[in-house]
Amino acid sequence: MKIITWNVNGLRAVLRKEALLPVLDWTPDLLCLQEIKARPDQLADEHRDLPGYHAIWNPAERPGYSGVVTFARTQPMEVDLGLGDVRFDAEGRVIRTRHPDFLLYNIYFPNGQRGKDRVDFKLAFYAALLEQCDVLRAAGESLLITGDFNTAHQPIDLKNPKENASTSGFLPEEREWVRKFLDHGFVDLYRYLYPDRVQYTWWTYRFNARQRGIGWRLDYFLASKDLLPRIRDVIVHDDITGSDHCPVELQIS
Repeated sequence: MKIITWNVNGLRAVLRKEALLPVLDWTPDLLCLQEIKARPDQLADEHRDLPGYHAIWNPAERPGYSGVVTFARTQPMEVDLGLGDVRFDAEGRVIRTRHPDFLLYNIYFPNGQRGKDRVDFKLAFYAALLEQCDVLRAAGESLLITGDFNTAHQPIDLKNPKENASTSGFLPEEREWVRKFLDHGFVDLYRYLYPDRVQYTWWTYRFNARQRGIGWRLDYFLASKDLLPRIRDVIVHDDITGSDHCPVELQIS
């Protein structure tokens, strides 16, 4: 089974550039896109409903902002939009779908770079999500969380950690929330498989950063520990362009 996550930074732009075609050629079973910046009624029919997929949309109320969509080859058994928290759900950040062996979260985590209020908003989002996940885990659910976490967890996860110690995305309080998820029984699957490998999933459009290898690893798959025996690989497709992020693929049996 293949699950692919990708922050497309504007779905309409990615479709115009045909950047989604190589990803679709891999025939993912589940395709989780973030920061789509579009409602389904703004897309042509062939883009709104990809052939062979069921589409679950959660766009933001604000036009041209945020939003997530999950494309599933098999109709999910259950769908939930948002966290059930009015503070966050207008921004279209969460889709949860049930599949035979796990619940899958497709999430676009808040960005804290617009000031302290947004950092606080981001940390509150992490807290609300973890509270919900703890309840589900206590009920015996197996969980996968994927998407753009907007946080690099460890110094190995960005090119210039010292220079970015006071930058949102690598603040101690943001990194601590990633650690809290791990302490609550989740595993960062890429780092579990490749503890010393350096790869990035996001590069600023400025300063020719991608070509110079100046990036951050912001896009993750976290899994509850009971799923570890089924994990086969996590692949960072850093050769795929079309967004300032690249797709990340999870292979799970």
